[in-house]
Amino acid sequence: MTVDTKLVPSIYEGWYAYQAVMTKAIAPLGSDQLALRAAPGLRSVREMAAHIIGVRARWFYLQFREGGDEFKAFCSWDRPQAKVWSAEEIVKGLEATWIGMQEAIARWTPADWEQTWPGEDDTEPEVITRPWVIWHPIEHDLHHGGEISITLRAHELRALEL
Repeated sequence: MTVDTKLVPSIYEGWYAYQAVMTKAIAPLGSDQLALRAAPGLRSVREMAAHIIGVRARWFYLQFREGGDEFKAFCSWDRPQAKVWSAEEIVKGLEATWIGMQEAIARWTPADWEQTWPGEDDTEPEVITRPWVIWHPIEHDLHHGGEISITLRAHELRALEL
């Protein structure tokens, strides 16, 4: 697979802009606000944000062995036994995973971009590529960031400002 590198800067620019609005919306929240849910049985704002961090870290650490011990620690942020993260910790987790992902991507060689892995279950394609793994956290950020935004608005708080 050949990656059209002309598209990469605009994709990352948009992803970074979304990262910025997510962190801006989460940063001022108190513990009670982070515990808000759109409905009973749905994840709280805190749980969704921690899930974004955990997924980013798991894909880059487990799939690519990127991010070292810091990413390894982030892999469990959304697990049931995880601590209750503050807004400051969540923002730091979002920023650290963002930086780690971008540093890894910048380091990859053309040969790295061509590497593939077999998919492991029905939720993944038969062949996993680096572009697919990058797209997955992007779509995941957008999906759960939207849920965070709806939850905040439902409770008359400032939503993600796009």
